[in-house]
Amino acid sequence: MNTPAELKYTKDHEWVKFEDNVATIGITDFAQSELGDIVFVDVDTVDDDLAAGDVFGSVEAVKTVSDLFLPVDGTVIEFNEKLEDEPELLNSDPYGDGWIIKLQLKDGADLSSLLSAEDYQSIVG
Repeated sequence: MNTPAELKYTKDHEWVKFEDNVATIGITDFAQSELGDIVFVDVDTVDDDLAAGDVFGSVEAVKTVSDLFLPVDGTVIEFNEKLEDEPELLNSDPYGDGWIIKLQLKDGADLSSLLSAEDYQSIVG
């Protein structure tokens, strides 16, 4: 299983990449493998101010629908529009072209609950 060391992770199987005050968020390789073939990604929270733990969208696979939880406080500023036509990018490239949203971090956002790659690996085995 692929778990890039430069990213942060959540217990809900999202990954986070920080660039200045913007976080790019997607689902982990483990999550996509557990979900199976992803057929639809629904995010209708662009421009919404959300708190850590809020649902920002959902991923639909052949046999299940899974909510996506925001890892940190902020404003959703962008949805990866490639996923509208190619939701399978979450399966084929979860850490690259399969990113889901970009989030403008709230000032003072608490990042303490995020996991290192090593800590995340210990959770998923």
